Order: sequence, then C-alpha cells, then structure tokens
Amino acid sequence: MPHLDPDRLSLLALYDDWLDDEGREHLRGCAACSADYAALRRAVTAVKAPADASGLEVPGPQVWAGIHRELGLSQAVQEDPLGPEPEQPAAPAPLAARAARRRRDRWWQRPGTWLAAAAATLLVAGAGLWALNRVPEPLAQATLTPLAQYSATGSAKVVREPDGSRMLEVKLSKDEARGYQEVWLIAPDLSRLVSLGVMNSDSGTFEVPAGLQLADFPVVDVSDEPLDGNPAHSTVSIVRGTLNS
Repeated sequence: MPHLDPDRLSLLALYDDWLDDEGREHLRGCAACSADYAALRRAVTAVKAPADASGLEVPGPQVWAGIHRELGLSQAVQEDPLGPEPEQPAAPAPLAARAARRRRDRWWQRPGTWLAAAAATLLVAGAGLWALNRVPEPLAQATLTPLAQYSATGSAKVVREPDGSRMLEVKLSKDEARGYQEVWLIAPDLSRLVSLGVMNSDSGTFEVPAGLQLADFPVVDVSDEPLDGNPAHSTVSIVRGTLNS
C-alpha cells in the first residue's frame, strides 16, 4: 500500500481541518504513516503550547539569520528582532512615544508571528528528515549458490520501497554468462516461473510484480541465456537460492 508523501502528511499534521478525507482514511489503516503523523503532530503541539520563556537565553543573531534564509524572507526584515535597538537621536516626547509604539508593533516581535515561523521551520525540517528516514523495508533475503559448472556466488533480497512497491536486489561475485543473465522468481517445485528482467552486470534491481506472492515464488534464479530470441528459461542456471523472510 503506497504511503502518504511528506508534504501531504505535513499539511494534515499542521491543520486539523485540512480537507483530505482520503489521506485521513489512509492514516487509519497504515501504522507507518500514523506513527509519522503522530510525530509531526507532537512537533506542532509543542510549538503552539504556551511556555514560560523567563529561563531561556536570548538566541544569537545567527538563529534569526537561519530562519530568514530558510523562509526566504525579504531584506526589509533581515534585522535580528531580538538584537539591540539602534541608537536614535533625542526627540520630543510625542515623536519618541510614536517611535516606541512602532518598535512595539514590529510584526516580527509579535508572538503569533514567531510561533508561525517556528512551526513552519519545524515542519519543513521534520518533513525533510521524515522523507530521508523512510528507508526501504526488508521483506526477504536469500544466499545464491552456484550450479553445474559455475563458481559465482551472491545474495538477493526483497525490500518494500516507501511508495509500497517491492524490489528484488541481486548481487553476484562475477558475471559468468556465456550469453546474457536473466533473473527469475520460481515456484518451489520449479513448475512455474516469472522473469524479472536482464542483468547486464554483476548486480541489478528489479521490481516484483504487484500481487505476486513471494511464498508462491520463493526461488531466485539467475540463468545463462543464449541470444536465440527464445523468451523461455534456457534450463541453464548460474546461481540459485530460496528467499527467507
């Protein structure tokens, strides 16, 4: 089952009323996406929750510089909002009062704006890390041993990609084919087989057809095929092994 992409998951986590019935239905049935959604929701909740900042240190100017750069803000708001105020010449009381109000009303000093900027930065960073951490899930693996007159050895493993597709990764110690190598999944009694494709070197990655049950075709076979135009298995195998989950 394909997983939700990071942008879609971030929107669902950031906005409770985001209209995506299909995405929320997916979350009810997918444990992996639900866990990622829960982690993003915790980040949003932490940013929105009121906190006692009395014991916190004032961040250095590099913090605002990083937020300014990541959010692509204009040069007009490049000044660190928590930095020291620039020195102003003495002014009559009414002008000084108006200047003080302007300083108080600077948009970047409003708590809501800081919370929104912090939430956006956290979600962008969180979504990026989430996407990077969505590594393929191992499903099965096999040790490949040589047959007949061959001496090559190798390994095979099936992984599930983040989009739900399954990939067979094959690695051999060398290419011993006299013709060309073809990769197969075969039934235990060798009565049925499915070709996954040609392997032109000592390694290759092949998509496992959707709906194919690995329990029905657990044998990984790399054959030596002649250039005769016949799509059937040559009956000459270089290596073979059985997938174990």
